[in-house]
Amino acid sequence: MGLDCPRQLDLQRLSRHGCCWPPLAVGALILTCCGAALYLPANKAYLIHGVDDERRPAYLSAGNAALNAGMAMGPLIAGPFVLSSPGWLFVTATALFVAVTAGHARLPATGDQPAAPGTPRQGLLAGVALLPFAANALAFYLYFYFQHFLALYAVEQASTAFYSLVLLLCFALVIVVQPLASGLISRMPYGLALTVGFAGLAAGLAVLALGTRPALLAGGALITLGDIVLFLKNDLEALHRSPRSDAVVFGQQRLAAGLGAFVSGVLGGLLYGLGERVGDTGSFWLLAAAQCLLLPPLLLTLRRRVVRRHDPHDYDEGALPHHDTDRRIPGR
Repeated sequence: MGLDCPRQLDLQRLSRHGCCWPPLAVGALILTCCGAALYLPANKAYLIHGVDDERRPAYLSAGNAALNAGMAMGPLIAGPFVLSSPGWLFVTATALFVAVTAGHARLPATGDQPAAPGTPRQGLLAGVALLPFAANALAFYLYFYFQHFLALYAVEQASTAFYSLVLLLCFALVIVVQPLASGLISRMPYGLALTVGFAGLAAGLAVLALGTRPALLAGGALITLGDIVLFLKNDLEALHRSPRSDAVVFGQQRLAAGLGAFVSGVLGGLLYGLGERVGDTGSFWLLAAAQCLLLPPLLLTLRRRVVRRHDPHDYDEGALPHHDTDRRIPGR
């Protein structure tokens, strides 16, 4: 976070060195998030356009590795200048965004034809792959307990510098492990992938409750290994199951991620605050780990009941064949 304690942020210092009107900074942050929400699904769809099914996991994992590399390098480079020279820092970041935009404008077109005039437009959730959508929302809900509240916990148990080390370890695992494991994750049955992924999250969150420095590192590593499986497999499964275009599918998955992260922030904030008041923040992580074990089976049970009610002959949601192309067109 760049400060000795994230909970005691010196707003007057930020006002002297940064934005003199905080609502402007909040508005700029929201605008930046809107840009990411539009860009990331389109970027993924462009990345795998025209790529056959066998190579899609490798392309998606390479894109995720590049994203995590940028997320790791950005704070390292910008950290020393956030409070000392924020104006120049944000001007430089804006210039980089302008350069990237200009570069994107020179990318070749995909060759897809626009919809014919008068063609009825479908809503965002039309044709949504329900189980991957719900599983993605649940995965982000549970993962963002770690993402939202690790800073508060790690600084309390160790230091800001050690918190940064944990984050760097997590980024490095995604950069190295996900491309190497992408083929294995792609071939893994969906039910097994959900089991492995949520079990990794549960184990990592439980280890965090120990509160030691080795536990912070080990817990972060286990959580990251779990999300490597969950996030990639959910995207691949949504692509297989939905009749919509790749860009729409990634947009739906991004919406699920946002919903999960939002609920995690609201509910997790209440629970972490309660843990602080009673002086036992370790129990917060045990409660999150328990949810990783209890909520996924509940999700699968509810999904089976819905499928059975609407179509008793529907396929088993947990056993979709890897090469099922009944409802998708490669490169759409």
